[in-house]
This record gives sequence, C-alpha cells and structure tokens, in this order.
Amino acid sequence: QVRLVESGGGSVQAGGSLRLSCAASGYIYSRYCMGWFRQAPGKEREAVTAIDSDGSTSYADSVKGRFTISLDNAKNTLYLQMNSLKQEDTAMYYCAAYHPLMTAIQALGSHQYNYWGQGTQVTVSS
Repeated sequence: QVRLVESGGGSVQAGGSLRLSCAASGYIYSRYCMGWFRQAPGKEREAVTAIDSDGSTSYADSVKGRFTISLDNAKNTLYLQMNSLKQEDTAMYYCAAYHPLMTAIQALGSHQYNYWGQGTQVTVSS
C-alpha cells in the first residue's frame, strides 16, 4: 500500500521561507514522476512543481525562481523549498505521484495522480 504523508506547513510572514516534506511508504520515488499541487479555498487546484524519473523539473510560472523541488531517494522523501513567500501562496499543499512515464512538464499540466497525500496547510500573512 502506497502512502504519502506531507509535513512542514505552517504560518509565515510574507518574504519568509518554509520547507515541505513528503514521506513515502511502500514506494520508490526514483521510478515515478512526483510533484506538488496546491488548492486555496474557492480557487482552482494548481500544479506547483514536478520532478520526473530523469530528474528533470518543471515549475508553475507563479513560483518559478522562488520554489525548489528535490528528492532524497535514500530517505524516500520529496521536498519543496519555498522562499520569498507571498500571501497568494496561502493554500493546502499536496504531494502527488504521477504515472511513472510522465515527464515533469506533462505532470504540471495534469491532475491525473496515481497517489496523493492528505495535505499540509501553508498560510502567508502580510
């Protein structure tokens, strides 16, 4: 059984940083395309970033240059480093696993997840 568990969310002032983690059990990150998406109340779900099995990454324009996705295969953990946070980054953030053959660019345009976690809340105040 695959399980993804996010952590690291919290409240931070604008301009601050947070690092989200996604721990996986029953799963091998290196074989799958992984990513983060977010959803704020009353807003559409938004793909934030993805990293595929080749290590290629892709980012939404709204976070490019501020967020960094990475993974530690030894720890079976996916990370999202978020810097220069803005109020519009406030949302529930979810870790997701896509089809193994999907590229990072394809994942950014897809909501077809094989698995996803329960989410972790990020709140950015002014």
